[in-house]
Amino acid sequence: QVQLVESGGGLVQAGGSLRLSCAASGRTFSNYAMGWFRQAPGKEREFVATITWNGVTYYTYQADSVKGRFTISRDNAKNTVYLQMNSLKPEDTAVYYCTAVAENGGNWSNIFSSWGQGTQVTVSS
Repeated sequence: QVQLVESGGGLVQAGGSLRLSCAASGRTFSNYAMGWFRQAPGKEREFVATITWNGVTYYTYQADSVKGRFTISRDNAKNTVYLQMNSLKPEDTAVYYCTAVAENGGNWSNIFSSWGQGTQVTVSS
């Protein structure tokens, strides 16, 4: 199993930017499709973005709620996946988690049985 540690969260004003990082260790990182999820207080965890790599090309996909504002990327040499978040809104406030993902019927899900500690993002209005 891959161990994952998220970082980079914080408090930012609406319209601001943050870059989240997720450092992976363990098995070969590049073999995994990686994704970001978030969970706001009182709400279910939701998919944010994913990035896959077929050895030649990266493919990314974002939820409609963040499309055009958030960009997911990865550096396989550093075993790290990033989430660049621009034009942040108060509704982006949540704990953000990264994990290895798999797609099933158009839905992305965590392939592991647990989640990391996440990183808190708070956007003030």
